[in-house]
Amino acid sequence: MRSLLAWLAAAVLVAATGCGGSNSPASPTPSQGAGVTSGRIVFVGATARRTDLPPSAEACVNGVGQTHIHPSWRGFAGIPLQPVPPDRYEIAFSDLPVNIRLSFRINDQNSCDQNPTGAVTRSVFVNDVALVQNATTPGNGEEPGFAFTISATGTVTQ
Repeated sequence: MRSLLAWLAAAVLVAATGCGGSNSPASPTPSQGAGVTSGRIVFVGATARRTDLPPSAEACVNGVGQTHIHPSWRGFAGIPLQPVPPDRYEIAFSDLPVNIRLSFRINDQNSCDQNPTGAVTRSVFVNDVALVQNATTPGNGEEPGFAFTISATGTVTQ
């Protein structure tokens, strides 16, 4: 009986460590870097829905829903951005892995006439540093996104 319990405990331990998720560079976790730091992401864009979007953008608008971000360090899960009317959205993170290339995508209804998924391609800042669209992220296929590295002191580089 004792050997059966020891075997079961070992099997559970192996199964638990095997289900820990991906350790790929595309989705770093805080334990992979040299710690974490805080940062603020801002998207400069109207918080009210545009009235001049073409009818062809309706499916995109409905699909996007609330303006949101998909950050790599959180497995690209969708997280709503906080609207700051009339012209920006923002979110603060306290779990940004340092010295690792991070990426994210922002989807916004008002961008549905520029990108069929509403992926934003400009007017994005991390800690007041303007980013250029320089990455692709998983979504409905590969979608445009942004990439950056942040130091322990919050300095952002692309």
